[in-house]
Amino acid sequence: MKRTALVATAAVAVLAAAAIALPLFQPWRLLTDKAVDDALPGASPSSVPISIQPSSTTPPTVSVAPTSGPPATTAPKTPATTKVLSKGSLISHEHGTSGDVAVLRLPDGSRVLRLENLDTSDGPDLRVWLSDAAVLPGRAGWHVFDDGRYQALGRLKGNQGNQNYPIPASVQLDDFRSVTIWCDRFNVSFGAAELKSV
Repeated sequence: MKRTALVATAAVAVLAAAAIALPLFQPWRLLTDKAVDDALPGASPSSVPISIQPSSTTPPTVSVAPTSGPPATTAPKTPATTKVLSKGSLISHEHGTSGDVAVLRLPDGSRVLRLENLDTSDGPDLRVWLSDAAVLPGRAGWHVFDDGRYQALGRLKGNQGNQNYPIPASVQLDDFRSVTIWCDRFNVSFGAAELKSV
């Protein structure tokens, strides 16, 4: 009878522990993947001026500038393009992580952080952060990104693929020198990249 009571108590304890641990750790996520493929910002074809050809064989009229001064000239407008401000490559921390990161300035002046060819583990409560911390290899780099200043850019959309994260206009990029895939639940970096100006 005592043995049956001990087994029942142990079973209840195991179930209670599982009920707490499973939602917290979500171990099944180590076996799942979510791929995202955001388009490159500003990659859509920009408007190109169309050359207007004369509709007849009559030569076009040419205006001659007055001789009293130099001819008026207008500089051709260069179409705005997406510019890479800084970039880096991800290294592994608590989980194997690879891919490239870039801070882009779009033609409209806004900025985004782009992750390309990201490959890491799925996990609970993963975030994308800009940080002022140095990127250290190995265990020394796992927990440093919340020690100083950081800017959260949002939840990680997926553990694989190409992704864009808008950077608020108020963010001073000079204040940050790294990017981390941060597990906010356990305060640990899955992987990180040092940002280097281009």
